[in-house]
Amino acid sequence: MNRIEIEIKLNRDRSWLLEKLAAMSDDELRAPRTFSENDPDSRWSHLDHFVHTSLIERNWNEMFRRHLRGERGMERRVRDDGSPQSMDEIMAGIHAWTEEWKREHSGKPLDELVRIGLAIRADTLALLAELSDEELASKIPGAPWADGTVGGIMAANADHGRMHWAWATEDPVHNA
Repeated sequence: MNRIEIEIKLNRDRSWLLEKLAAMSDDELRAPRTFSENDPDSRWSHLDHFVHTSLIERNWNEMFRRHLRGERGMERRVRDDGSPQSMDEIMAGIHAWTEEWKREHSGKPLDELVRIGLAIRADTLALLAELSDEELASKIPGAPWADGTVGGIMAANADHGRMHWAWATEDPVHNA
């Protein structure tokens, strides 16, 4: 994707998601929608899913910067003995990390969560403005998202919001 396509996608999909959330009542925004993948006693609401996408976008911006500095873009996950973690161990760690972010932001109003996400999105757009075409096309070794390029992964932030909207809208908590 080129810079223009990335910016359009990021802005269009964020606006779409904000319109969906802004049309909901506070009770609808906070209702339990999905089961946590970390804590069997925790349920995620539309707001939890929304703020989660901001955490991932922030993390990806850090990954892009590491990669562009010539460092390992993807964090290497290892056990205490230095051996590589299994995919199950990696995912358990990620789920615990995102559950902590959810707890940290629990109870905040939509407007505050939008502000948090907006600051992160502003950083994403500033980064997009700073990068050369070659940097946008640069592949991050081991990155499993989109086409593995900085630009492709950056654009995937838009897909991430739609994916979480779909999961929260499917309502497995109430349909279980």
